[in-house]
Amino acid sequence: MFRKILRFFKNKYIVTSLIFAIWMIAIDKNNMIAQYKLRSELKDLRNKKAYYLNEIEKDRKATYELNTNIKTLEKFAREKYLLKKDNEDIFLIIKE
Repeated sequence: MFRKILRFFKNKYIVTSLIFAIWMIAIDKNNMIAQYKLRSELKDLRNKKAYYLNEIEKDRKATYELNTNIKTLEKFAREKYLLKKDNEDIFLIIKE
């Protein structure tokens, strides 16, 4: 059995192929492990890009609505900045 293994490794093409495979899988700067990590990072970044593009579109619609609709602007001012009309009272409910 040892002789079969020894004969197997005497073939220079097999030894060269094994060294090349080990080099490409683990040692090289652009090895397979690094490529897998980069691919998963790219997938995460693409998901984040899609999320942020969606959020930008929502904000763009909200800005357009605030600039064109007075009722929406009044609602925003009341909720965000606690503004009121002269004949109104504001009651704040704070949850602890």
